[in-house]
Amino acid sequence: MNGSWWKGSVVLLSCIVFCSLLTSNIHRSFLPATTMVDFGEIYFGARVALKHQDPYDAGTMLRDFEAAGGRFPADPINGRVMRTVATNAVNLPTAFFLAIPFALLPWSVAQTLWLILIAGFLTVAAALLWDLGASRAPLIWVCLAGFMLADCETLLLFGNVAGIVVGFSVVATWCFFKDRLVLAGVLLFAISLAVKPHDAGFVWLYFLLAGGALRKRALQTLVIAAILGILTTVWIAQSSPHWPQELHRNLAAELVRGGVDDPGLSGITSDSIGAIISLQAALSVFWDNPHFYNPASYLIAGSLILVWAFATLRKRATPESALLALAAISALTLLPVYHRPYDAKLLLLAIPACAMLWSQGGARRWIALVLTSLGILLTSDSPLILLLAASDKLAFSPSTLTGKLMTALVLRPTPLALLLLGSFYLWTYIRYRPSSSGVTLHDGAAKKSAATSAEPHMGSER
Repeated sequence: MNGSWWKGSVVLLSCIVFCSLLTSNIHRSFLPATTMVDFGEIYFGARVALKHQDPYDAGTMLRDFEAAGGRFPADPINGRVMRTVATNAVNLPTAFFLAIPFALLPWSVAQTLWLILIAGFLTVAAALLWDLGASRAPLIWVCLAGFMLADCETLLLFGNVAGIVVGFSVVATWCFFKDRLVLAGVLLFAISLAVKPHDAGFVWLYFLLAGGALRKRALQTLVIAAILGILTTVWIAQSSPHWPQELHRNLAAELVRGGVDDPGLSGITSDSIGAIISLQAALSVFWDNPHFYNPASYLIAGSLILVWAFATLRKRATPESALLALAAISALTLLPVYHRPYDAKLLLLAIPACAMLWSQGGARRWIALVLTSLGILLTSDSPLILLLAASDKLAFSPSTLTGKLMTALVLRPTPLALLLLGSFYLWTYIRYRPSSSGVTLHDGAAKKSAATSAEPHMGSER
């Protein structure tokens, strides 16, 4: 890592510090109402479970929340959303297990430390992209990663555990690719997989399908994740023996028509552009029926992911092919099931592939830059706020096909942008043909040997 990396890392750190300060100001403007409700769910869930009470019972969670001084906004809609998020637990028990060290601290201290942990790991993850191939186009790396870090107020304000999961996953990816700090990488990835498998699961699947040393790391991760899951299940079953049924009940309560997580036009957050970024949000415009948009999302995104998995099984895992594979799956994994913009920080994994294609020239460099930038912009806070403000002046009739198309393209553009982004990198990944003499990711010793005589980018460093 040279001077350019240090300068870029300082820029990234400045971006996340700016965002953290802005988040703190927003938080103070909401006082005395509590804003970090996503973190509150797992924090108070862990506190309740430590008292041998049921964290999946909304009444129990509400009592503990109010006993700690928590308050909800006076606005009826925001108050309902915040109350539902904070007290209706929809995370796996492993999330409560992760929050135990914080649950032992006062609420105000725990919030601050959690914000620092998210911001810190996201910054480290963004800085390590240099070593994963972003060094081929330093300006693209700094601009895309820097913008993502500077514009993640919602993630920091609500404290969603996705920030931890994404940070851990990207750092673990660096550990596996560079064959350094492997045990730390296995532990971090295992936590990510156990806490939010729908965020980290398909990234983990790449390592499993790639074979060789990467498959070994994936299996080690799976063992640790299974141990964490078993320990957590034993622990949570003491206070909530029927937690799977209660978790299913809580999820169903938020997905009902008009609910907090309803992706349809009648959802309580349906007028918030980009609030839900899975394909359901776009497909529901055409037929607001879960019996249509859920299977259709599974079919479209699932087919692309199956093609990606088949290609991964057939291809030799080289540094370049790995970048393309991870870029494709970082977008595709967001499409089949419920995700929000903070989960899309996983698009950090698309930046090295974008830098690689940019360095190779040709028309693909511009397609990669435009689609990657679009994916990041439409999952960041400021562009979505500006788009929402502009959409107030637009009115499309949902009764006509033209109106439906315009609603999906203008008012709910994020799922379609992610679909284009994932499809482009998948197409590029399928067409990629590694040279027969190229370095693979299977032999750590060979990769390190190749790094000593190569230029400073991921393909040679590995």
